[in-house]
Amino acid sequence: MRYVNLITLLLIIVGGINWLLVGVSNTDLVATIFGGQDSMLSTIVYVLVGLSALWQLVPLSRAFSVGEATAESSVGRH
Repeated sequence: MRYVNLITLLLIIVGGINWLLVGVSNTDLVATIFGGQDSMLSTIVYVLVGLSALWQLVPLSRAFSVGEATAESSVGRH
């Protein structure tokens, strides 16, 4: 689970940086790299970023319920 959490966190960071670029310079880096917003590869990246955000709700809810340090130590146990 630790690797899944790291990968999903990385994808969320990529998505956040992409939205920063959209907001600051109106540039969608994912679309630019993968052939436009309507391309299959861009759609896959967008879906993976969204699923990653949903996945990260689990550690977030644990952090609120048991404290951040405890939530981080129990991520790999489930």
